[in-house]
Amino acid sequence: MPQAALGLLLMFVYSGSSLGAQLPHLKPPDIPGSRPFPWDQMRLPKTVFPVHYMLTIHPNLTTLNFKGIVRIQLDVREDTTAIVLHAKQLKTFNVKLRTPEGVGDLQVLENPYHQQLALVSDEVLTKGKDYEVELEFSAELSDSYHGFYRSSYRTSSGEVRMLASTQFEATFARTAFPCFDEPAFKANFTISVIREPRHIAISNMPKTKTLALPGDVLEDRFGTTVKMSTYLVAFIVSDFQSVSKYTQQGVKISVYAVPEKVNQTGFALDVAVRLLDFYDNYFNIAYPLPKQDLAAIPDFQSGAMENWGLTTYREGALLYDPDQSSVSDKVHITKIIAHELAHQWFGNLVTMEWWSDLWLNEGFAKFMEFISLDIVYPELQTDDMFLMKCFHAMEVDSLASSHPISTPVENPTEIQEMFDNVSYDKGACILNMIQVFLTPEAFEVGIIRYLKRYSYRNTVNSHLWESLTDICNGDDLQEAPPKQKEFCSKRDLESGKSYDDNLNVKTIMDTWTLQQGFPLVSVEVKNRGVWLTQERYLKSGDAAYTERFVWWIPLTYKTSVSNTTQHHLMKSEADILRLPDEVEWLKFNVDMSGYYIVHYANKGWRAIIKLLQDNHNALSGKDRASLIHDVFRLASIGKVDLATALDLSTYLSKETDIMAVSQGLGELLPIYKLIEKREITQLEISMKRYILDLFKGLISQQKWDDSGSVSERMLRSHLLLFACVRNFTPCVTKAQQLFDMWKDSDGDMSLPVDVIMAVYVVGAQTSEGWDFLLEKYRRSLQISVKTHIKAALTFTPLRDKLKWMLEQSLLGEVMETHDLPEVIFYVSRNPIGHKLAWDFIRANWQTLIEKFELGSSSIAHMVTGVTSHYSTSAMLESVQNFFGSLTEETGSEMRCIQQAYDTIQDNINWANNNFPKLQSWLSKQHHVRNKPKPKPKPTNPHLHVDL
Repeated sequence: MPQAALGLLLMFVYSGSSLGAQLPHLKPPDIPGSRPFPWDQMRLPKTVFPVHYMLTIHPNLTTLNFKGIVRIQLDVREDTTAIVLHAKQLKTFNVKLRTPEGVGDLQVLENPYHQQLALVSDEVLTKGKDYEVELEFSAELSDSYHGFYRSSYRTSSGEVRMLASTQFEATFARTAFPCFDEPAFKANFTISVIREPRHIAISNMPKTKTLALPGDVLEDRFGTTVKMSTYLVAFIVSDFQSVSKYTQQGVKISVYAVPEKVNQTGFALDVAVRLLDFYDNYFNIAYPLPKQDLAAIPDFQSGAMENWGLTTYREGALLYDPDQSSVSDKVHITKIIAHELAHQWFGNLVTMEWWSDLWLNEGFAKFMEFISLDIVYPELQTDDMFLMKCFHAMEVDSLASSHPISTPVENPTEIQEMFDNVSYDKGACILNMIQVFLTPEAFEVGIIRYLKRYSYRNTVNSHLWESLTDICNGDDLQEAPPKQKEFCSKRDLESGKSYDDNLNVKTIMDTWTLQQGFPLVSVEVKNRGVWLTQERYLKSGDAAYTERFVWWIPLTYKTSVSNTTQHHLMKSEADILRLPDEVEWLKFNVDMSGYYIVHYANKGWRAIIKLLQDNHNALSGKDRASLIHDVFRLASIGKVDLATALDLSTYLSKETDIMAVSQGLGELLPIYKLIEKREITQLEISMKRYILDLFKGLISQQKWDDSGSVSERMLRSHLLLFACVRNFTPCVTKAQQLFDMWKDSDGDMSLPVDVIMAVYVVGAQTSEGWDFLLEKYRRSLQISVKTHIKAALTFTPLRDKLKWMLEQSLLGEVMETHDLPEVIFYVSRNPIGHKLAWDFIRANWQTLIEKFELGSSSIAHMVTGVTSHYSTSAMLESVQNFFGSLTEETGSEMRCIQQAYDTIQDNINWANNNFPKLQSWLSKQHHVRNKPKPKPKPTNPHLHVDL
C-alpha cells in the first residue's frame, strides 16, 4: 500500500507457539467473569487451520450496521478441545460445530485483549477428522477507515450517498467476521453479499448469480477465491459505475467510481491493462483470477490496497482528467497502480509468513513500481526518482529509534507500525542494490524462481535469498522456466559483473535485513591505493549509541580516468583497493545504486567540489544528487565542516537536472525552516537570499505552459511554486496576473496544469482569493483540482482560515477527513500555522487515534511531520510532556514518538553547532557574490509563507 500525489511537488514546502494437546494446561490471562481462556499467546495456535470459508454478509446502509454468518471448514492438525480464532467488536451467537456425526453446540469464550475467541468443545477434536464451525455475528459498520466501514460522498446536487467498503490489512478482517486473521492461515473464500436493489456489490471474484430474497433485498453470490490470507478479502456495497477492458490473456479489468466521476477512470483502465500484461510476462506466471477490479473509494486512509481481484484506492490515486490533472498526478497514479498490481504476485500469490517480514510484500511492490514503469512507460522517467526513496528511508534509518527491515512484532499496533519507510523504501532500495550486484538478468531469474517455488504459500527472508543463490546449479534446473534456462546457458562469468554460482546471497543480505541502519563508507586515496572503512551512520543526537555493525557492501565506483563502473564486495570494517592508475577523483555508489553514504576523506571532497564547479556534467544527475545528499548528512554529524557542504552547493547555480535541483532544495530549505522557527531574523534573510540567488537563473528560464518532457514539466512545477512562495517578484507578478484572470472568468479559464499550484498559492494570500478558491473546491468534481486547491489553501497567512481548515477536516463535511493528516502536516509547515497544528493534535488526540488507528502511518505522519522542524529545548519539552502523559492504550509506546524525540534533539544539536558557522559562511558568500543592494519592495505584502 503505497503512500501522496503532491509529496514530491510539495517536498520543498516544506513466531507463535503450538502446544497442541497441552492447551488445557496453559496459564490463562485473567479475564474477570469468565472461565479460563485456553490460550495465552497473541499469535494463534497451530492446532487448527481454516480450509474454506463460506461467508454471507448483509450491510444496512440506513442503520449503518451489518450482520452475517460464516461457516469455516477446518483442518485439525493436533488433537484439541478448543478452536482459537480472531474476532474484534463482533457479537457472535448460534455457534455450532458440524461433524459427520451431526451438529453440536460450542461454548464461546472471549479474550478481548488478544482479540480472540475460543470455541470450546466437550469432546476432543481429532487430528485429521472433518469439522466445520458455524457462527452468526453482527456489528456496527466502522466509523474509522479499517475493517468493514461506512463511507459517503456528496453529489453535485448536494445529496449525501452512503456506501460500505473494506480495508482488512493488517489485522482488521476480524472486525468484519470471525476468522483466523494471520497471513499464514490461508484458505479459500466463497462470499455472498446481501444488498438493496439500488446498490451493487463487488468482491474478490466475479459474481456467479443474484437471488431475490424476502424484504426486497438481493443476494449476490461470488465465485470461490484461490487460497489466500484474510487480509486480502474485500467486498464493497455502493452505487458505483464502471468501465472495462480485457488484457491479452482475457482477464477483465474494470475501474469503479461514483457515477459523476466515472468519466475520470479511462487513464487508470488503460494503465491497469498494460501493467497486468507486463507482469504476466515478466513473472512468467499468469494472473490466476478471471478479473481485476480497481475501485476509487471516496473515504480511504492509505494510498491503495492490493485485495486480490479487487484493489481499492483513494480517488486521487486512481482518477485522472487529461485537461485538469498535472504530469505529477499522472506519474503518481501510474506508480500506485503498478504497486498494487505487483502485489498480486508479491504479497498475494506469495505472502510473508508473519508481519515481521512485511518488506517481502511492500519492498518488492515498491521496487516493481520502478522496474515496470521504466519498461512500460519510459516517457514518465520514473527511474530518475528512485534514489529519492532511498533518501527518504535513510532519514528515518539514521535514527537510533529505527528498526531492522525484519523486526519481531506481535500486537496489532506493532504490526501497523511496520508500514513505514523502512519496509517500503529501504526494502526497495536493498532489492535494487542486490539486483545491480547480481545483474538484472540473474535477479529476474531468481525472483521468478521464488514466485514459482512458493505460490499460494508463505515465506520468510531466507526463502528469497535461497532462490537468488545458485540458480544455475540447483536440483530444479531441469524443471526451470525458460528464462532461467536461457540465462544459465548464456551466462558469462566476467569478474565483478556477472552472476557467481558460488555466491551466498543470504550471507550478504542478512547484514541488511537483520540489523538496523546503514553504513557510512569512508574513502581515502593514497597514490593508487584506496583505503576503505565502514561504520554505522547515526545522527548527531545519537552519539552515545555504541553498538557496532558490519555490512557486506556491494560497492560501485568510477574514477577520473575510467567511466566504467567497477564493483567490489566489502566484507569487513576495513578494506583496500588498488587502482591501475592514479586519479584526480573517484565517485563511489554510482547512481546511488547502493544503500550507503560515502565520505571522501583527506582532500577527497575538495576534488569533488572542484569537479562540480568545473564540469558537473562529468557525473550523472543521480550521482550529483547523491553527492549533495551525502555531504549534508556528513556535515550534520560533524564528519565534514558545514562550510564544505555549503561550498559544494554553490555549483547548483549551474544545475538543471531535476534530481540534483530537488536534492539541493531538499537540503537547503530544511535549514531555512530551522532558522525560521527560531525567529533569527538576520540569519533567515541571509539564508533566503542565498537559496534564491542559486536558483533564480533557472527559475527565470521556466515557461508558464505545459511544454517539455515529464522531468522538465515536474521541474517547472517545483521551481515556480518555490519561487512564488519565496516572493520572487517576476513569479509572483505572473502568478497574480493569471489568478486574477482565472478569478474574473469565474474559474472557467483554462490554466496550464504545470503552474496551477503556484497560481493557487499566490491567490490564497488574501481573504477574497482564499474564499474564491474554497468555493471552487466545494463545487469541483475533479479530484486533482480539489487536491491542489486544498494544498494551496494551507499556504495562507490568515490564521483563522488555517484553524477553520483543521476543524473542518476533522468534521468531514466540507473537507474529507481522510485528508486530515496531510492538512495537519501542511499547516504545520506554514510559519503562521505550526503552533496551530501542534495544539490541534494535542486537543484531538483521542479522536485521531480512534479514527486513524494506533501505529498507522497516518498517525506517524502527523507526529513526526508536525515536530520535524522543532529545534529548541522548550519545543522538545512540550512534545515530551504531551506524549509522556499518554498510556500504552493511547499510544505512548509508538515508535514514531521516539523518532520525534530523536529528530528534535538532532535539530537542537545541529542548530547549536552550526548556526554561527552558517552566518559566517553566508556573510562571506554574499560579499563574494554581490555588493549590498537596496532591498526591493515586496510585490505582494501578504506573501510570506515559505516552502
